[in-house]
Amino acid sequence: MSEFKDWHNETIAGKVVEALQKNNFTATYVSTRQEALDKLAALIPGDATVGIGGSWTIKEVGIDTLLEERGNTVFNHNKPGLAPAESLALRRQELTCDVFLTGTNALTLKGELVNVDGAGNRVAAMIFGPKKVIVLTGINKIVTDVDAAMDRIELFAAPINNKRLSRPNPCTVTGECMDCQGPTRICNVTTVMHKKPAASDVEIIIIGEELGF
Repeated sequence: MSEFKDWHNETIAGKVVEALQKNNFTATYVSTRQEALDKLAALIPGDATVGIGGSWTIKEVGIDTLLEERGNTVFNHNKPGLAPAESLALRRQELTCDVFLTGTNALTLKGELVNVDGAGNRVAAMIFGPKKVIVLTGINKIVTDVDAAMDRIELFAAPINNKRLSRPNPCTVTGECMDCQGPTRICNVTTVMHKKPAASDVEIIIIGEELGF
């Protein structure tokens, strides 16, 4: 069974890589998270300042830990125990770092990145600010189009993220987006990157494993 899944992953990812490249992004496919980790270690200079967007995929690949251990200056507002003011300051530093690492909520077959954000700092950094943006995504994030991307976000990404963040929103009970209106809502900003932003260097690495949510 594994060989058939590997074939499908490579075939679909190949189409998305081609579409991303047509949309002026740099894009590659690797089979495993270890290959992605090795590639990132080579891509990111040892003296680079690195911002970490809110991404479970980043955590699963382990690049945040590797960068800290080798001495990079890492701005990571996701670390536990930070005071609100500390977290906000780190989010601002992430906007002007040398390299910004993040995941994506969904990636279409047409090479579009679709994301829903709470504060907007993650999607803002993806669009403009850092010298280089690197997006990591598992093969499970690939969908047919923008409508399917929104369906994926409402059924999987948003409820699981709300649960992870312990937000008292309805989706943590129902398991699906209820378009809540309360102050703890985290689905406030939606972006679709149809093409690479003109003044930004954006690279996407697709990994042939199910990562993130």
